[in-house]
Amino acid sequence: MSRLLIRGGRVIDPGHGVDLQGDVLVDDGRIVAVAQLLAPDSAEVLDARGLVVCPGFVDPHAHLCEPGWEHRETIATGAAAAAAGGYTSVCAMPDTDPPVDDPASVGFIVAAGRRAKGARVFPAAAVSAGRKGEHLTEFGEVVDAGAIAVTDAGRAIASSKLMRLALEYARSFDIPVLSHPEDADLARDGVMHEGVVSTRLGLKGKPSAAEEIGASRDLALAAATGGRLHLQRVSTAVAAARIRQAKECGVNVTAEVTAHHLLLAHEVVASYGTEFKVDPPLRTRDDTRALCAALADGTIDCIATDHAPRHYDEKEQAFDDAPFGAVGFETTFAVLHTHLVVTGKLELATLIERMSTGPRTALGLARGTLQPGEPADIVLLDPEARWTIDPGAFLSKCRNTPFAGKQVTGKVVRTLVGGRTVRDASGSPRAASAP
Repeated sequence: MSRLLIRGGRVIDPGHGVDLQGDVLVDDGRIVAVAQLLAPDSAEVLDARGLVVCPGFVDPHAHLCEPGWEHRETIATGAAAAAAGGYTSVCAMPDTDPPVDDPASVGFIVAAGRRAKGARVFPAAAVSAGRKGEHLTEFGEVVDAGAIAVTDAGRAIASSKLMRLALEYARSFDIPVLSHPEDADLARDGVMHEGVVSTRLGLKGKPSAAEEIGASRDLALAAATGGRLHLQRVSTAVAAARIRQAKECGVNVTAEVTAHHLLLAHEVVASYGTEFKVDPPLRTRDDTRALCAALADGTIDCIATDHAPRHYDEKEQAFDDAPFGAVGFETTFAVLHTHLVVTGKLELATLIERMSTGPRTALGLARGTLQPGEPADIVLLDPEARWTIDPGAFLSKCRNTPFAGKQVTGKVVRTLVGGRTVRDASGSPRAASAP
């Protein structure tokens, strides 16, 4: 593999406090050096002037739908769409058909991910056999096959005893248990946030208390076992506060939040638009403000897309009948940069950290930094580019986004995985001759 010098960009590596105008040298798929001025030494030179050069984004929560739901997405199309959004690593959820709950199914995801020409794909295996919440999967076997975490992916583990066993057992393999925190009985049949809007619309609501009870239980069990707990798709202010308190008490917990839970509130459901039907549901403005604050202060460690493709025909139903889910790979950076960074609510370096180093640490991946010797998983961003989100241009097979038609500022220009360009949206190569 040829040497590559990425020249003249603003290099941000938040995990190591790097923020400088300079160069990044890549050789044989790994970072060699980061400095203000590096000699090309026969390397191909990529002009990054005016761009931000940072670690590739890591998505801790995505649904790639294969096997079983290939009409929605495949591992290949998902990996390509992820790369278009600046993601170089993606953790694939096991809610496929059949579920990823044994070594053979984990191995299938690993092999398909290697063949895909896009982001790296890392499988999570189911906590319980068949995602039924009855018996644990064989953690050792699925980890040996390549699983980096366990989760029942959108299904809360109803049995506290089973959840405790999962946290204890996962310690032996140093993997996190990714939990959907929810009291399933309380949330059952809800299609949006329970409140004045759901009452007015005549839609059954999911109360905030369902998430808060689930989060409290999982945090208590993590404290009791010392297991690595990762709370998925936090959506309420109270859950965020309880995570903050648990961290202050030394509980081994990390947490994620999605762009739609940071930016959108339940009032948008008044249109009955099924693009706004997500799980957990969109909450209140007080919740979005609390989540943004928790993201900024580090209570919430990382940003997840919860990329959940749904076919047009599936979403073109009555709100009650349509499936939950929204795609997120190709919009997350742009909408968060526009609404949080450009408005001064979050520093650019913090957003990058929550999309790279934060999820890398939560999942235990050796990616998400520009330190010498690390894999050259890199994204180049144009923070000034203005564009309109057009679902018709997505590389994902599905178009179900709540941000269609939104004007945004900030764009992924190029994505490199292992030093190779897997996505170039610059319009023309930005190569420069060596001086």
